[in-house]
Amino acid sequence: MNKSKIIIYQVFTRLFGNSQMPTTPNGTIKENGCGKMADFTIRALNEIKKLGASYIWYTGIIEHATQTNYTRYYIRPDHPAVVKGKAGSPYAIKDYYDIDPDLAVSVPGRMKEFTQLVDRTHRAGLKVIIDFVPNHVARQYSSDAKPEGVRDLGENDDTQKAFDPQNNFYYIPGTPLAASFDMKGSAEEPYVENPAKATGNDRFDASPNITDWYETVKLNYGVDYLNGRACHFDPVPDTWLKMRDILLFWAAKKIDGFRCDMAEMVPVEFWGWVIPQVKEQYPHLIFIAEVYNPAEYRNYIFNGHFDYLYDKVGLYDTLRGVICGYTPASAITGCWQSLEGIADHMLNFLENHDEQRIASDFFAGNGRKGKPGMIVSACMNTNPVMLYFGQEFGERGMQSEGFSGRDGRTTIFDYWNVDTIARWRHKNKFDGTLLHKEETELYRFYTRLMTICTQEKAITQGRFFDLMYVNHENWNFNSARQYAFLRKQDNEVLLIIANFDEISAHVSVNIPAHAFEYLDIPPMTCRQAIDLLTGEAEQLDFTPDKATQVYVDGFGGKILKFTF
Repeated sequence: MNKSKIIIYQVFTRLFGNSQMPTTPNGTIKENGCGKMADFTIRALNEIKKLGASYIWYTGIIEHATQTNYTRYYIRPDHPAVVKGKAGSPYAIKDYYDIDPDLAVSVPGRMKEFTQLVDRTHRAGLKVIIDFVPNHVARQYSSDAKPEGVRDLGENDDTQKAFDPQNNFYYIPGTPLAASFDMKGSAEEPYVENPAKATGNDRFDASPNITDWYETVKLNYGVDYLNGRACHFDPVPDTWLKMRDILLFWAAKKIDGFRCDMAEMVPVEFWGWVIPQVKEQYPHLIFIAEVYNPAEYRNYIFNGHFDYLYDKVGLYDTLRGVICGYTPASAITGCWQSLEGIADHMLNFLENHDEQRIASDFFAGNGRKGKPGMIVSACMNTNPVMLYFGQEFGERGMQSEGFSGRDGRTTIFDYWNVDTIARWRHKNKFDGTLLHKEETELYRFYTRLMTICTQEKAITQGRFFDLMYVNHENWNFNSARQYAFLRKQDNEVLLIIANFDEISAHVSVNIPAHAFEYLDIPPMTCRQAIDLLTGEAEQLDFTPDKATQVYVDGFGGKILKFTF
């Protein structure tokens, strides 16, 4: 059976279509502009698909708290003291049933524009993922777009109780919020919250500080955190029912998946209850969990019923260390070993909105240095792989946009643009004329690599064999800077070598007899192999008796294909 490899292209929706220049740190939407859903034209979506993408994750779709005033559209304003940045965090949800007004050409027609975006995306042959943010909401959450008969979060809460299984929030009864930061901001009067609610990062007091998720409040799924984390799941907590309805609301908009923010901060019992119910009506949906605790991986897959989990603490952290030179390439072996039985459920990536850009000064300083890591991330298994918009051009993320500061990340809090994406788009021409040579070369690499991942059955469905254990003491193979493995399906074999060193190298790769037996491969002497990254042919020996001699560029790799 043919199996496709999922490639997700994550895009920060607000920034993708914004080409306004110049931009001002901490600038307003009027000063700095804002991208729209309409900027994802069929042309733009087709260009994204050329990268091999099968899904596009539109980050920041649902309405969140902002300092931009939309009261003329009957949208309640947010107090600036509890909004991060002028644009606000997309993870401080203000209305689970609405589209963020920043993204609409016509604010009153914002939901219609979203349904049109979903339709365009599907017509371009891509599937749609949006965020589901279940753990916390904006401090001033209030839905003005909820369907008739739906009660708002907190509407029926008993605010005199710190915890009640049927409350939607946690409270500090009789105590007003007294945060240890400016509670006034640019407003005339300070922000008032009485009684105070628990803060989103599990802070159960009335005094969050500037390092907390102070702009959010924690949702109550029936776990009494202050009394031994006692669980009260029978009867079903009201929050479970409300969140199920929200998932079903968005599933009915014909989307194809949810990326679930901080899923491990929500009890796995909720996921095990809700995901099967949603999939009963919408079986095509995929659920991706942001989970960082490896000890919980199997729990969230087998009991929580998630399709995929972030492989951040394992593969991402290891590859980052190898790219930066403080972790040996041989450590990659431990990543796949730790995922026995669940590797197909992991989502691999080297960038996303939370992580620093590869090309930033805080990571590798140059996008080219990420190439060997991307080869490993994309090719070592059949599981999904994700790109973050601009990664394919070496976007640096080194600007001081405003609230986010100069941190090597692309801001999620400010009105801004992404330089490489703006030049790539070039007023929807996508002609490449504004890109630098190095950016174009990196883009070609990503396009070629992702195409290989979607077309080669040895990658989409084949078996994996790590070659590091027979090359540790190989004088012509540097196991600290090089990583090698095999993929095989039917009569096709891929020998994949990643070189994390800046110096090109002639390497000798030992391939043990066990690999030939395990993968059922015949030895091949003086056999032609094609480097799928370049299309060039090489004559190589591929036997257990003699090391395979390969030349690999610095910060590069080879994907050598043999057939028998």
